[in-house]
Amino acid sequence: MSEDRTSVAEVRESAAPSAMLNAFRRRDDAAVRGLYREYGRLVYVVAHRALRRRDLAEEATQQTFVNALSTAGGVNVDGDPTTWMVSTAQNVALEISHREQRPSATALGAGSAPNSAVAIVPPDPNTLAAGWLVRRAIDALSPDEAAIVRLQHLERMTQTEISEKLEIPLGTVMSRSLRAHRHLATLLGHLGARAHE
Repeated sequence: MSEDRTSVAEVRESAAPSAMLNAFRRRDDAAVRGLYREYGRLVYVVAHRALRRRDLAEEATQQTFVNALSTAGGVNVDGDPTTWMVSTAQNVALEISHREQRPSATALGAGSAPNSAVAIVPPDPNTLAAGWLVRRAIDALSPDEAAIVRLQHLERMTQTEISEKLEIPLGTVMSRSLRAHRHLATLLGHLGARAHE
């Protein structure tokens, strides 16, 4: 065994997690296995609580460790890796949850064999018209407000995610969102009146 390789026993016997993290950062096989043995169950529990499906939790667990390997260089090796692993697992579970909530074209039968469990109903012309009016109303907003509405409703991002993506304070996202929704309510108020007729 070479000098820069760490044995599983050395990783486990280490009083501080810094030895394990240093070895993990070097992508040492024993350290990767050790970190997985130490935190794999915790990561799985976090993912399963968020996703409520075993297959997705297993996928999230695997992806969490892949992400952890790619971001290990920026981790404080003197700190406890628990918080890092849990937050990585939560982020991965959130990404998978968002992916699962968005229907794919193949899930709706495009380019695949017909699926008797999926009924493809032609869109209602009124719904299409309302969708077009909503998009026009969003286009009428200021560029800053329109960007937030698109990310929030079309991309299904949280305000915190929008804040991070646009690199602006959360309070700014919240105030722009409120202002945008007030404008949209004014521009689209007639749609609500039609629905009550």
